[in-house]
Amino acid sequence: MAVAYFHFYAELNDFLPRNKRRMKITHNFAERASIKDMIESLGVPHPEVDYIKVNDIYVDFSYIVQDGDIIHIYPISVTDITTPTVSVRPQSLSVIRFVLDIHLGKLATSLRLLGFDTLYRNDYADEELAEISHTQARILLTRDKGLLMRSLVHHGYYVRSTNPQQQILEVLRRFDLFNLVSPFQRCLRCNGLLESIAKEQIIDQLPETVQLQNNEFHRCQECQQIYWKGTHYERLQQFIDGVLEQKE
Repeated sequence: MAVAYFHFYAELNDFLPRNKRRMKITHNFAERASIKDMIESLGVPHPEVDYIKVNDIYVDFSYIVQDGDIIHIYPISVTDITTPTVSVRPQSLSVIRFVLDIHLGKLATSLRLLGFDTLYRNDYADEELAEISHTQARILLTRDKGLLMRSLVHHGYYVRSTNPQQQILEVLRRFDLFNLVSPFQRCLRCNGLLESIAKEQIIDQLPETVQLQNNEFHRCQECQQIYWKGTHYERLQQFIDGVLEQKE
């Protein structure tokens, strides 16, 4: 029986059993396996890994683990501390777009409110989520670490918090998005882009009180939902302001 020794750093420990966190893990194995497969067999999804050192040499996911290997696995958060010569992190996306699993409906609404292109349905199958992430170059946000382990998923992140207000801050910090926030640009219902529209064009679709009290309207280019600054607007603006105050 061969043995390898694993050290996981920083937030990668979130995926390990409590009794194995922040310590050397002794892993026995009998069959030849890539380091990617072995890391995931220990519970850590590959999209969460930035770089790997084996016996003080940087390697990629194709490396075949050998008997006696001493392996150090690092997340993206520690990259600023050192400059690895080999990184397993995929090339950065030129446009930040998301697709979210069934557990993150409120986070999807918050991301859309802040202007981010965010796909969400409560009936996406895991296979469909992985395919969308791959073919459309979208970051997959999920509460299911098994979903992140699918080979099609290159850009993904496991959302740690279960609190929707903390989740949006977690994602903004993880992907450094505070400077890209552009509120009230997308439909909260379907993710379509909003466009300004004259009251006269939609007046027959508006309640009488709205006709009298509002002159500025926007309509979703996809689902035709109409938006105006009603009683909910101040609440949404307070939420946005609260999020941006957390930038530092």
